[in-house]
Amino acid sequence: MNIITSFSLLYFKQKIGLLLFIVPCIFALVAPLLVAGSPHDQSLMDTLQAPSAEHWFGTDHLGRDMWLRLASALQVSLGIALISTFFATGFGTLMGVLSAQYPKTADKVLNLISNLFLAVPGLLFILLFATIAPGKLWPLFLGVSLIASIEMYRVVRAQSMIIANRDAVAASQLLGFTPWYLLQRHYFPELRPIILRLAAFTLATTVLSVASLGFINVGVKPPRAELGLMMIELMPYYYEAPWIILQPIIALFILVLGLNLMIGKKK
Repeated sequence: MNIITSFSLLYFKQKIGLLLFIVPCIFALVAPLLVAGSPHDQSLMDTLQAPSAEHWFGTDHLGRDMWLRLASALQVSLGIALISTFFATGFGTLMGVLSAQYPKTADKVLNLISNLFLAVPGLLFILLFATIAPGKLWPLFLGVSLIASIEMYRVVRAQSMIIANRDAVAASQLLGFTPWYLLQRHYFPELRPIILRLAAFTLATTVLSVASLGFINVGVKPPRAELGLMMIELMPYYYEAPWIILQPIIALFILVLGLNLMIGKKK
């Protein structure tokens, strides 16, 4: 099934969601190529400027170009979210199938570990990781990935338990087929639509989590740009230059709206 066929099988709102998600991604990649300079360059003589031919999105309170700052913030937020979602999807799926295949051993251990993680609120757990190395990205990535993988594991485990009890799976096991064959032949075809929808949901929640941590000044630190961090930095200048605070808010809204619209079944 090619990309065009897959796109045609989506509902209208899913197509809109996909387009809304792609626009910020393209902006994050292409925008820095269109304007010379760095998102960290300051010019105290050009603070809080309105959009112009020189600064397409205006400048912030330190005279930094908002076009470049927004592109850099999207790169950081999307980078953390995409890598975390990829890790959580792969790890959570494998652990969920493993629990279904070995309910007397692996399932008991993995279920106990997941319950321990779920006993602590996810955002608090991520905050604990973020305080390990303030300003570094790896604790943030690690905390977000672990929480997302636990949620993925719980959903995949529940569906995999149903698949594992089917006669076709039992017959394949009696015939001596490898676990990799079982995953490809029996589990993955049924789990794939669930995993894709859950991955889109995980990506949306991860983007929000990273922005929330930046908003409370935990995680990404200045001068690096990040959507939540930009909001808290620019909020004091809302009345003087409302266009600069609206930019990260609109970018985050478009990202999350697009991902939420993408969640759903194909025709």
